[in-house]
Amino acid sequence: MAVSTLTLLSGCAVQSQYPPVPPDQRQLSVQESYFYEVAPGDAVNIFVWGIPELSGTVPVRPDGMLTTPLIEDMPASGKTPSELARDLEKELALYVRAPIVTVIVNGFVGLPQQQVRVVGEATKPAAVPFRKHMTLLDLMIEVGGLTEYAAGNKAVLVRFIDGKQREYSVRIDDLIRDGDISQNFSLLPGDILVIPEAWF
Repeated sequence: MAVSTLTLLSGCAVQSQYPPVPPDQRQLSVQESYFYEVAPGDAVNIFVWGIPELSGTVPVRPDGMLTTPLIEDMPASGKTPSELARDLEKELALYVRAPIVTVIVNGFVGLPQQQVRVVGEATKPAAVPFRKHMTLLDLMIEVGGLTEYAAGNKAVLVRFIDGKQREYSVRIDDLIRDGDISQNFSLLPGDILVIPEAWF
């Protein structure tokens, strides 16, 4: 993927050869099936009702596991908070009667497939955790907009639909420099935005 992304970055600096984002992928409704999954680096607050000594905030390790009192290695990455809570209840039931667990995630990092990444001529290129109802405009605010050398109207969105990579042209200059809100659209988890440098 890195090679194809770099190819896009160099190729679209000359001209955009990709179609715009289709109308059926521009609306907020495309995000309805999204649920956050715990990721390495997240801080997870585990509350065990009535047993404060088993409650507390723990990090999810780089290997996707977490450790709590009585449980040394619990797979956490890739689970929703509710799924993780149910798994913790099953493990804790070996030691206490009918545990009731709530999991609250703090300091969201996001799995790679649940991030939106910006490379190239953004002020602050970054991997941003996807948020429901997130749009292109939200993302550009998050990364501080474009550099003075950016060819914003030649940006490319790399999106994965049903396991297949698609590329679409994006007109960021029109959106954030000219205020053309018609160029705004909903993002999806896993989107990659490639912003090339302008050729003078």
